[in-house]
Amino acid sequence: MDPIRLIELAAALLILGAGVFVYRRRAAGTEDRHYDTQGAVLLFVVAVIMAIHGSGALKYHPSSSELEMAKGLSGLSGH
Repeated sequence: MDPIRLIELAAALLILGAGVFVYRRRAAGTEDRHYDTQGAVLLFVVAVIMAIHGSGALKYHPSSSELEMAKGLSGLSGH
């Protein structure tokens, strides 16, 4: 795994942790929990997208038929 992806996965974990912290933080001066769902959900979504991207799940891998077609097309243009 290349270092950039590892950094991206680590950042996703940090953002996920920040989302949990924002969701579960205490209101100032009280013992009651204050639930900030909008900010936490945004952090969760960003963390999931970063984790998917960092894991390489969005990397394009052509199928064997696509590779054959590209090879055939390159032979046609080679005169």
